[in-house]
Amino acid sequence: MSATPDGSPPDREPVEPTHAAESEEPDPRGTAAPVDWDRLPEPVRGRLAEVAATAVGGMPVVDVPVPLRRLARFTPAKRAKLGGAALTAELASSTVFRASVVAWWDEHRPGELASTADDPLAAAASALLLGHDDAADAVAAAARRGEAVELRAERDAALSRVDKLTTELERLRGELSEARSQARSAGEQRDAEYQQLRRRVSEQGAKLRAALDGRAAIEDEMQRLRESAAADLAAAAAERDRERARADAERRRAERAAAEVTAARQAAREARQADEMRLSLLIDTLGGAVAGLRRELALGGGGGPRPADLIAGAGAIKGGSAADSLAALDALLSVPSAHLIVDGYNVSKTGYPDLPLADQRARLVGQLAALAARTAVEITVVFDGAGVTTAPPRGSRGVRVLFSDPGVIADDVIRTLVASEPHGRPILVATSDKAVVTSVRKQGAYSVPSSVLLGRLARS
Repeated sequence: MSATPDGSPPDREPVEPTHAAESEEPDPRGTAAPVDWDRLPEPVRGRLAEVAATAVGGMPVVDVPVPLRRLARFTPAKRAKLGGAALTAELASSTVFRASVVAWWDEHRPGELASTADDPLAAAASALLLGHDDAADAVAAAARRGEAVELRAERDAALSRVDKLTTELERLRGELSEARSQARSAGEQRDAEYQQLRRRVSEQGAKLRAALDGRAAIEDEMQRLRESAAADLAAAAAERDRERARADAERRRAERAAAEVTAARQAAREARQADEMRLSLLIDTLGGAVAGLRRELALGGGGGPRPADLIAGAGAIKGGSAADSLAALDALLSVPSAHLIVDGYNVSKTGYPDLPLADQRARLVGQLAALAARTAVEITVVFDGAGVTTAPPRGSRGVRVLFSDPGVIADDVIRTLVASEPHGRPILVATSDKAVVTSVRKQGAYSVPSSVLLGRLARS
């Protein structure tokens, strides 16, 4: 009993009843050994892939299995190389596809698939596709033919290596003979050079003795020069010490003079700062006096209504208008007691959005200070207080800088400022926020687009 390929004992075939075996004729195809498509030799699989790749390119799309349709657009050689595994797998699993491939060859290349007498690989592929009973024998013959071809190739390669090694041996023998000849010549030349070197050594010995005598004389002269140089060095060191002492004295005098100059500069700076502080206090005092004088001269002690408030209908303002041009803005800024309220980030992000927020605030406040100095208008700029990590800028002269409290946005602060002003006072709100514009105009304030204010600031 022979074992199966995986080493397990073969299963016993069931014994049919005697009368059944006598009544039925044997099927000649049943005696053929089945072909294992998964264990086909690689050359046979390659030939099957080539046959299927050639047929797939010309078959109707409906006859090509779905997994192979993407290969139809390739050339036959590329199709067999890239889709060989898929082609052979489909041939093994689909009898319909095998029949379609055979039908295509019979129709377009009649006789080529069957004319395989001289090619075992083609014979095996044809037998597998046509389902011949001797397909297993054809595959085995192709495998043996492949092994024979490989053995002949190995034999030819071995004979070629033998020829190469024989040639190399002859070459090495010639090189060895030449090396022996060169060694003999080198020995004779070495003896001649040895005699020559002995003569040179004798001559160099005489020169060496003369050089040693000269070196002794030079060493004596060098010793004398060292002693003289040591004496000169000691004198130079003493002179250096004297010069260093004089330099130290000069440096100390210079340091004292520098300290005196620094003290004088510090005293002058402190005096200038004191004068500036006194001047600032004087200006503030004069400003307070002027403000008090204005309050004293105002009608009703400054607390009563202004003339504009006494005009009929002054308290019935239903809404302001928009100053959407530089001329309209200049006209409003020239009105006495006008108050300009600026939506800080709305204006700064419109004019210079690339700058950090701190730099935006500083630049806007500086430009507003220049505008206040030219027009004498009251200016209040409001920023959102959320997210401010650096010290906020101080208000410049004529500019009031406000930051909203936590949880409060700048828009609400602007609305509160507008609501707190008396009816009749010209109020200008610079912003492009539509919600803020709508709310402040309902309270009687004028709205100024951010771009218009930036154009006016560029002229200041």
